Amino acid sequence: MTQDLSILHLVLNASLVVQLVMLLLMFISVSSWAAIFRKWFALKRIKTLNDGFERGFWSGTSLNELFAAAANNAHTCGPMERIFASGMREFQKLREKRIADASTLLDGARRAMRASLQREMDVIETHLSFLASVGSVSPYVGLFGTVWGIMHAFTGLASLQQVTLATVAPGIAEALVATAIGLFAAIPAVVAYNRFARDIDRVAIRLETFIEEFSNILQRNLGTQSASGQ
Repeated sequence: MTQDLSILHLVLNASLVVQLVMLLLMFISVSSWAAIFRKWFALKRIKTLNDGFERGFWSGTSLNELFAAAANNAHTCGPMERIFASGMREFQKLREKRIADASTLLDGARRAMRASLQREMDVIETHLSFLASVGSVSPYVGLFGTVWGIMHAFTGLASLQQVTLATVAPGIAEALVATAIGLFAAIPAVVAYNRFARDIDRVAIRLETFIEEFSNILQRNLGTQSASGQ
């Protein structure tokens, strides 16, 4: 008689421990795909918002107008705009305290932007560690299910007097399904992690470049004001 070795049949006839491992891996896989799509849409939105703000920033709009717009759209603006707003806010607070030293003003604005950058990167990197964990742990979880399933299969064969490939194959095949599901969960997570890590590095470099460029603009403005005051 031919035995049904379809995936569904193997899963339904696996041992309880192997079935629990498969169920855990399927849950991890679904959660991983949800995190992948969520991160993909989030990074796409961040790029769109940063592009829009940077176009406005270099279009000649005054810094005060940009700061007012950022304050009004604090919950919907992008990371670059929030970093700009934090720097302008600190710069204006120091000016209100009648601090005239240019280096003090610039250092205060730069520190505020650096702190804002760190907060933004913490948010952007959310769920990235989860994908890394899925990619590294899932194959071992699947391997555990496979080892357990093979042990269970050979234990059941111990009572048989005659063992053939037909009697061994179903038990081993059931166990190997766990490894296959583990790889199915791990491979997309690893690929997505590497892609997102590269994209996040680009975002970080772009934001750091903006901080330096904006600091140079503030420095030029302070130099112009000092020259006009003299």
